[in-house]
Amino acid sequence: MELPEFDADIVVVGGGLVGFATAICAARRDLRIVHLSPPAPLDRRTSALMGPSVDFLRTENLIGAPDEIGTALTKIRILDATARLLRAPETLFDSAEADLPAFGWNFANRTLLAGFGERVVGLANYRPVDALFERFDRDETGYRVHTSDGQTIRCRLLAGADGKSSPVRVAAGIGVQAHNFSQSALVCDLELERPLTGTSVEFHYPNGPFTLVPAGDNRANLVWIDKASILQTVKDGGDAALIEAINTQSKHLFGKITPVSPAFVFPLATLTAEIAGRDGVVLAGEAAHAFPPIGAQGLNLGLRDVADLMASIELAGDMDADWAIRVSQTYARRREGDLKRTGSMVDALFRSLLTDMLPAQAARAGGLWALKLLPSLRRRAFEMGMGRR
Repeated sequence: MELPEFDADIVVVGGGLVGFATAICAARRDLRIVHLSPPAPLDRRTSALMGPSVDFLRTENLIGAPDEIGTALTKIRILDATARLLRAPETLFDSAEADLPAFGWNFANRTLLAGFGERVVGLANYRPVDALFERFDRDETGYRVHTSDGQTIRCRLLAGADGKSSPVRVAAGIGVQAHNFSQSALVCDLELERPLTGTSVEFHYPNGPFTLVPAGDNRANLVWIDKASILQTVKDGGDAALIEAINTQSKHLFGKITPVSPAFVFPLATLTAEIAGRDGVVLAGEAAHAFPPIGAQGLNLGLRDVADLMASIELAGDMDADWAIRVSQTYARRREGDLKRTGSMVDALFRSLLTDMLPAQAARAGGLWALKLLPSLRRRAFEMGMGRR
């Protein structure tokens, strides 16, 4: 079959970190990329990226030395702050136990995104398009992607990294399993009188964890999960109410606390696509999966999507009429196990914090006692939490 003329080998939809990583990595593999990446509001969030994710970013030359733009996370301290009958012990994980300089690094998303933007400069086979994806048509050889500014782009493979609501996923008819929690998350940046010095501190409460993540010097990123009504009341009360609540939740361990960014409250949900790729369409990042911000899995999982997509492209062989089908099928197989394992782990961890059932509380407390007392089990937990494969 004579193949038609294509405008691109891959159209990548989504201007976030996973979308940019996908577009850059594919372009560096001599594929012609059209990237639908219209300007988005400033992303004030941060991401704790574990060692394997940082290694991937460095191998792909998406970042340089992590210490230059991020804060090393060398310890994780977990405190059971509930008043339950069965409480877990205070547990400290130290990266030195695993002969690692750090478990990972905490990065400002806007810093990562700015760095990714610099790396597209000079990529001759990368073309950004300041427009939204609207729909696609498909025939036996590829896709015609229609954009909000009236363009039609002919491509072989379509990659959706366009968020939880993912128009690409919807257009492809890929279903999802989703669950909305009654909890929400409050996030903001803080200045602490007593610094965290590389230690991420998690206070576990009945409605979720209250976590302070080191962000350099005396800065910390707060992720507080609780009932939506509680968090909204705290946010609406202004800085004084926020500071009082943070001091209470953190047991007054960090001295004077000053908010240095606005507080945002957003609802929590899980979402998992029924398949990560089929028929020449692949999904990455939150288009394929979304979890509560527990265990630092969100962007780490998204970067594993990118790594597996690049591996699938390299395994696909010659770019014939079935190339995109082979890529999407291989990618779906490679991602299936990781998505199931990670989804189950995050869901079980979150639900174990919320349950009032004594057997579940006993199991959680017993698990943390085991992690505290057994070095071999701690090392295994390090490997799983960091996403090593």
